[in-house]
Amino acid sequence: MTINQKTIDVKLIDELIKDCKSPQDFLGETGIIKTLVKSVFERALNAELTTHLGYEKYDPAGKNSGNSRNGLTKKIVKGEFGEVELDAPRDRNGSYTPEIIRKNQTRFEGFDDKILSLYARGMSTRDIQAQLQDLYGVEISSTLISNVTEAVSEDVKAWQNRSLDAVYPIVYLDAIVIKIKENKQVINKSIYLALGVNLEGSKELLGMWVSQNEGAKFWLTVLTELKNRGLQDIFIACVDGLTGFPQAIESVFPKTTVQLCIVHIIRNSLKYVSYKDRKAVVEDLKAIYRATTVDDAEMALHVFAEKWDARYSTISRLWRDRWENIIPFFGYPPEIRKVIYTTNAIESVNMTFRKVIKNKRFFPSDEAAFKQLYLAIQNISKKWTMPIRDWLPALNHFSIEFADRMPSR
Repeated sequence: MTINQKTIDVKLIDELIKDCKSPQDFLGETGIIKTLVKSVFERALNAELTTHLGYEKYDPAGKNSGNSRNGLTKKIVKGEFGEVELDAPRDRNGSYTPEIIRKNQTRFEGFDDKILSLYARGMSTRDIQAQLQDLYGVEISSTLISNVTEAVSEDVKAWQNRSLDAVYPIVYLDAIVIKIKENKQVINKSIYLALGVNLEGSKELLGMWVSQNEGAKFWLTVLTELKNRGLQDIFIACVDGLTGFPQAIESVFPKTTVQLCIVHIIRNSLKYVSYKDRKAVVEDLKAIYRATTVDDAEMALHVFAEKWDARYSTISRLWRDRWENIIPFFGYPPEIRKVIYTTNAIESVNMTFRKVIKNKRFFPSDEAAFKQLYLAIQNISKKWTMPIRDWLPALNHFSIEFADRMPSR
C-alpha cells in the first residue's frame, strides 16, 4: 500500500477532534493541525536517526557502538501551516544528515513554490510578504524572497539556451515594451518574443531577448540564435508591420513565407479612427481579410478606400504598403487561415506579461525582468496541453504543400 492509498482510522480522527470547537482549535497557533505537523515531523526525524545509528532509543545494542543520540536542537521551519518549532534530534559525532528536514532547511518543501507562484503573477516583494502573512501567518524577509527568486536565474539561462526542434510550421514573432532601470535612468526596452507551434500543434515560447528598441537588425540576431539552437525551417512566420522584418527573416530562413499579422494591421488601422466610426471601419475591414481570393481582397480594399479615404486615407495606404506580406494569407485554405489568424497564441502571452508588469513601475535590471517573465511563461505553458484549434486539418495541408520540407515522423 502506498502513502496515498493509506487511510487513517476514523475513530482516531474522532478522538483527535473531539475537543475542537472553533477554527482556531484546528488552524490556530496551538491548533491540532500544527500540533500534528510538529509531531509527525519529529517522529520522522527520530526514525531517520534510528536508521542511521542502527538501534532504537535506549536499546542496549547501542552501547559502545561508536555513536549515540545527543539531545535535541530547536529548529523553526516555515510553511503553509505557519511557523512550526521542531525538536530535531542530533547524534554525538555529527555524522547524521537528516533528509526529511535538512540541516539548514528553514522552509517546508513546496513553500518556495508558493513564493515563486506569487512572484510570477507580478506581485511585489511587499505584497508577497503580506499575502503569506495573511494566508499562513508566516513572516518572511525581503532577502528571503530575493534569494528564492534568484535561484531561478540558472533555470532561465538553461531554458534560453535549450535545443529546439528542427521544424516549427508556424512561428509568431512580436515584442512588448517594458521599463527597465539602466545607468540610473528608467528607459523603455523591448522584450522580443518568438512563439512556435510545433508539429504536434502545441505552443512553445522559443525564447526571449531584450533590446532598447525593436528593430529588424536586432530581429536578425534573434533569428540567427534560433538557427544556432537547432531550428532549421519555419513554414510561416507571422509578424507585425516592422520595416525590414520580412527581409531579416528571409536572410536566415529563405524558404519561409512571411505573413503580416492581421490583428496587428487591424489594430494599427484603428489608431486613426474616431471611437464613433470604429465599429463600421472594423466591419468594412473584414471584407478585405475574409475575402476568398487576392482579387476579391483587392476589390474589397478598393471599395473600403472609396468609402473611407475622405476621412481616413492613412488606412488604405497602410494596407497597400504592406500588401505583399498580407496576400500570402489568401493562398491558404480556411484551415490554415484560421491557424494563422488565431493570434490569440502570441496575444495571450503578451496579455499575461502585461498583467505581470502593470504593477511594476520599472524593473531594476534586464535580469530581473527576464526572471519574472520566465516564471510567468512557466505558468502560462501549464495550460498549453492541447494542440491549437483546427490543427489537424492545417497539418494535413502542410504535409502536402511542404512535403519536401516535412521531417520524417
